[in-house]
Amino acid sequence: MTKAVLGIIGGSGLYNLPNIKNPHWEKVSSPWGEPSDEILFAEVDGLPIRFLPRHGRGHRHSPTGINYRANIDALKRTGVTDLVSVSACGSLREDLPPGTFVLVDQFIDRTFAREKSFFGNGLVAHVSMADPVSPGLVDLLEQALKAENINYRRGGTYLVMEGPQFSTRAESNLYRSWGCDVIGMTNMPEAKLAREAEICYATVAMVTDFDCWHEEHAHVDVAAVLEVMKTNTEAAQRMLARLTSIFPREHQPCPIGSDRALDVALITAPEVRDPELIAKLDAVAGRVLKNS
Repeated sequence: MTKAVLGIIGGSGLYNLPNIKNPHWEKVSSPWGEPSDEILFAEVDGLPIRFLPRHGRGHRHSPTGINYRANIDALKRTGVTDLVSVSACGSLREDLPPGTFVLVDQFIDRTFAREKSFFGNGLVAHVSMADPVSPGLVDLLEQALKAENINYRRGGTYLVMEGPQFSTRAESNLYRSWGCDVIGMTNMPEAKLAREAEICYATVAMVTDFDCWHEEHAHVDVAAVLEVMKTNTEAAQRMLARLTSIFPREHQPCPIGSDRALDVALITAPEVRDPELIAKLDAVAGRVLKNS
């Protein structure tokens, strides 16, 4: 069985975990460009941890400007088997007030200015995204949230918008009519790329505001959002500390096959594949390419 390596991607404050050992930052190169930042390598009770600040330390990168492909590729190169994405979001439901953590199980991708796949001309692949998060990883996150008595809800649809502007009221109400639960700017194409890289993926969406649909909260106030984010970050640190204590030290096979997603995904015949693209896919798709 494969040794588990837990990846965490989120805000800079999340890596201040208790009992963390041997923390050090390393630059990890990727053929897909520069990741958002160096990766923090650490260990908690024998569990290897890899943390990547999604926007870079100091929040340097906008949601659109994040190099999602380089981020996922770099994490894969460090051995990450399971990836927890922690991100701030707005609520589209009255019963999901600020401070609630949502274990998302579906996404609607409304982004349009981002590279969304490692594959393309020269090597075409189609992975399933019907179930975009790994239920085994969500189970562990739920255990951690319960143990820390953090207000959460399991299940919900995350609408991913391009940004960087917040929604208009018409857009916010449109997404509510679609049955969406939360809205944010960062989890796509992150989730798609994690699936292509055969990394088990789960999202913890931390509600900071009611977006702009709510009559009593007519617009998103950045100062108020930052205050809620501070409280959410403290809760997320407790959740992650608990998660590391219960996380299996051996990687558990994903019930929906997230960690074998490329088994039936490659379409292009071997004799016409682009060697340059294949070289860039050494980390993401090396498992299947060496056998095909």
